Amino acid sequence: MSQSLNIVILAAGQGKRMYSRLPKVLHPLAGRPLLVHVLEAARALQPAKLIVVYGHGGERVREAIVAPDAVWVKQEPQLGTGDALAQALPHLDGAGTTLVLYGDVPLIAPDTLTAMLDAGRGITVLTVKLDDPAGYGRIVRDARGNIMRIVEDKDATVKQRRINEINTGMMTLPTARLAKWLGRLSNNNAQREYYLTDVIGLALADKVKVASASPHDAWEILGVNNKQQLAQLERIYQWQYATRLLGQGVMLADPMRFDVRGELKCGADVTIDVNCIFAGHVQLADGAAIGANCVLKDVEIGPNARIEPFTLIDDAVIGAGCRIGPYARIRPGSRLAEEVHIGNFVEVKASEIAARSKANHLSYVGDSSVGRDVNIGAGTITCNYDGANKHRTVIEDEVHIGSDVQLVAPVRVGRGATIAAGATIVRDAPAGELTLTRKEQITLPGWKRPKKERKE
Repeated sequence: MSQSLNIVILAAGQGKRMYSRLPKVLHPLAGRPLLVHVLEAARALQPAKLIVVYGHGGERVREAIVAPDAVWVKQEPQLGTGDALAQALPHLDGAGTTLVLYGDVPLIAPDTLTAMLDAGRGITVLTVKLDDPAGYGRIVRDARGNIMRIVEDKDATVKQRRINEINTGMMTLPTARLAKWLGRLSNNNAQREYYLTDVIGLALADKVKVASASPHDAWEILGVNNKQQLAQLERIYQWQYATRLLGQGVMLADPMRFDVRGELKCGADVTIDVNCIFAGHVQLADGAAIGANCVLKDVEIGPNARIEPFTLIDDAVIGAGCRIGPYARIRPGSRLAEEVHIGNFVEVKASEIAARSKANHLSYVGDSSVGRDVNIGAGTITCNYDGANKHRTVIEDEVHIGSDVQLVAPVRVGRGATIAAGATIVRDAPAGELTLTRKEQITLPGWKRPKKERKE
């Protein structure tokens, strides 16, 4: 941890152009709030103090973000970036450097922030040149290239608006001088706000060096002011993630149709088809293959397992060589051993299924323990809920269950048992025996099938 580094994240903005009741910094990027991404970048620098200045959304922002290492400071009313930083003054360590970040600029890289800190002991402004600088403050330099001031877009002259070097808003400042500079800010501008950028002129008047640094990639400094920009940053984030995976040898059918909303770790020879979503923490072992349109959340997939298209898996472990889907749903708490087959329109919930067992068609296995080498026929369900409580079904090794069977829990099917098609099992079925629940088959002589009445 740096004993002299304060990081202040300004996150008080209302975000009117989002047209949403949700505070702007809580809008999700890759499944997590914008502010969470900025907090992660800040934590990578191990600051002595981490301060979040919030405002719009109030306690809703604090309640939504888990940040026990942060000091939360409320800015009310919101009177500009200079005023926002002033609210953090009582909580700063007095010496060293203060780094200012923004809660709606989520892609900033820790390496870029480190380069800013290494640039000098005065002020370092993060700048970048854009083909379209509209909306951003411009960096005004003198003939020798030194920064003279920063002019906000609304206050800029026609000539200044032609400048394509823009202010990202992120800067490092000497903490000991902040109180003096912030106290001298004026709101005599188009927006009637206290601009943090006006500190530049005050610093130069005090003979404090003002330097600049630039990000490795221009997209790092892009902020979110509307849903279009949020969507743009989402695709940038996903493209960068996909590029890293491709570099590690993962085969993505189309990097543009791929989403990670958490963390995805892949072994060798992993293949991922189009339109897959990976949420939470997902791990794909060597040789795993994920079909199109799958959604995996908090999942471990074993070596050489195949997840067929349109399968949903949530909080589960899938063993080596399993084949799951298509159109299967594996719900939380399920653990499948090696070479288990779960077929189309089969749902598994809070169940353990041992090696080589199969449920290939139209079945529900819930709150169950299934042994090895079991075959579960089409249309079979475990009736685990009595209207008030859940009960478990135990199916021992080498059981064969016919089609359209109802296993009414709590119930146990003994090893090697066979359950006939159409049976409703309400008591334990003995090992090695055939159990059935059929009545005598009858035929009604002379019965006529109803005919549709003709309309006159």
